[in-house]
Amino acid sequence: MKLSSPLLLLFTAALTPAAEPAKKDDACCQPLLAAAPFTKNSLYQLDAEFTDDSGQAFTLGTLRGRPVVLAMFFSTCGYACPLLVGDMKRIRASLPPPVRERAAFVLVSFDSARDTPAALAQFRAERSLDAQWTLLHASADSVRELAALLGVKYKQEADGAFSHSNLITILNPAGEIAHQRTGLKDGLAEAAAALAKTAQQ
Repeated sequence: MKLSSPLLLLFTAALTPAAEPAKKDDACCQPLLAAAPFTKNSLYQLDAEFTDDSGQAFTLGTLRGRPVVLAMFFSTCGYACPLLVGDMKRIRASLPPPVRERAAFVLVSFDSARDTPAALAQFRAERSLDAQWTLLHASADSVRELAALLGVKYKQEADGAFSHSNLITILNPAGEIAHQRTGLKDGLAEAAAALAKTAQQ
């Protein structure tokens, strides 16, 4: 179902309680418990559909349980986005090894028309991004919804490029915003500290 107001969804929507697990017959055959509902402030309530750079369907809720570093970008950006990715790499490098191994690094493209999964796969290869990175394509509507929830502003210019906020968001394992860093190059230590703190939750 398409959401008419993503902010209303994030902060006020009531969640359907998880289903009761079936009654077990004996200790060796316990059924799996239904997944707990997302918290009221979790970005993972967003039901937008994404596609990763391997062409597989992806939902943000897949990231639950991990600390996340997330940014929005477009792959043909010639200045800010490469710096943004570089900042994310520096955050990663500064993390304690146990946190670094758990963390997920996510890039969501503004450019729904040109940043196809194949284009994102090429960007991954060019930037030497390993399996800890997730690169996502989505429809223009889904991109707008996520951007609104993150507080990211963007606009496509006449030449096809995008002017946009340079924002790195740290999500805790529940998908709640724990920290945001605005701008380029500065504030990396604070972002890394916020990420390490969320990993303890």
